Amino acid sequence: MAPKRRTSSGPVSKSSQSTLSFNNKNRITKPTNTPSSKDLRSSKPKTDPALLDSLVSDDQKASPTAPATDATSHMSAQDVETSPTTAEAAILQQAEQEKARVVEAAESTPEEERARKVSDAKIKAYWREKERQSLAPRVHQEGLSLEEKVLRLWDMSGEYGPCIGIARMKRWQRAHALGLEPPVEVLAVLLKEQEKENWKAQRAHVDELMSSRFNET
Repeated sequence: MAPKRRTSSGPVSKSSQSTLSFNNKNRITKPTNTPSSKDLRSSKPKTDPALLDSLVSDDQKASPTAPATDATSHMSAQDVETSPTTAEAAILQQAEQEKARVVEAAESTPEEERARKVSDAKIKAYWREKERQSLAPRVHQEGLSLEEKVLRLWDMSGEYGPCIGIARMKRWQRAHALGLEPPVEVLAVLLKEQEKENWKAQRAHVDELMSSRFNET
């Protein structure tokens, strides 16, 4: 038989139950040194008069040189704006150097003499041969001249080196100097365009496409 639980004989008296008090006036607090708002308003920063005089004199000494600095920076900005920063300007400079070289030499190289003897019929035959070797018909060439078609094919001929950032004439001469045997028909077209002073023909079409993404169309 389970034992019975003991029950209290009566209600618990108030005096035997402890309570919490939140109104204790004798509580202990930590002393702080925080200044009051009155002290903050009354306090003023102390400034040394000698320090102020030295700062003013330094500003007066530095003020005459300030316009010169601005003028120097303005001149440097103008120099940057006038300097060639695009690939087109660099290629035109290469074309002008090539033109100056031809004028100073006063005579053509054997390769240039051979290229000047290439007739238009031979250039057409060269292009027909390239078309015959192509596995698919060429696209986006409507309205292009025969010379431009030859030059664009020359741009895409990777066996003669990269065509971006270099003039077509300089690229042909570099390939020739490396013994890559570039086609003389291309040199003939370049010489014809040079005689017409068509310096735009010295820049590869791929180079124009690569830089056109920076321009608004």
